[in-house]
Amino acid sequence: MIISVIGGSKAKPEHLALAEEVGQELGKRDVMVACGGLHGVMEAVCRGAKSAGGTTIGILPGRTSKDANNYVDIPIVTTMGFSRNVIVVNTGDAVIAIGGAFGTLSEIAFALGDGIPVIGLNTWPLTVKGDGDPIEDGMIEASNPVDAVEKALAAANARGNSHRPGVGG
Repeated sequence: MIISVIGGSKAKPEHLALAEEVGQELGKRDVMVACGGLHGVMEAVCRGAKSAGGTTIGILPGRTSKDANNYVDIPIVTTMGFSRNVIVVNTGDAVIAIGGAFGTLSEIAFALGDGIPVIGLNTWPLTVKGDGDPIEDGMIEASNPVDAVEKALAAANARGNSHRPGVGG
């Protein structure tokens, strides 16, 4: 299983701590981490995953794997800039969003638009058309890193593998 973790490259210290703990939880459970492969939340989640023996995938915006943070096992060079956000979220069976700026917001939108479960941990609050009503089948809120991982795994399992080419129905 792969869980994508998204968040800002210029993250607050509390978001970095949350991301590292999410990475540790995913690594302990032998779940691969996919992310944008750069710094901030991306580096923190990879560091956490590696500390627990996990595997990390960095989907990079530029032209070289040298841009990847030191904790990325599998760098994927896209040359796509922010357009790679679609690949980041679609690589995961579910997405955990931690903090983040507009790039993270776009990833949340791409994931929800494609029917990929998004678990929010201290991230963007979303409403339908900004009218204050919660989004039906939208982002699932988590209270802490363990809760986020458990909700992501449950959502990914409920979704099944039918979205993977050659797998399922």
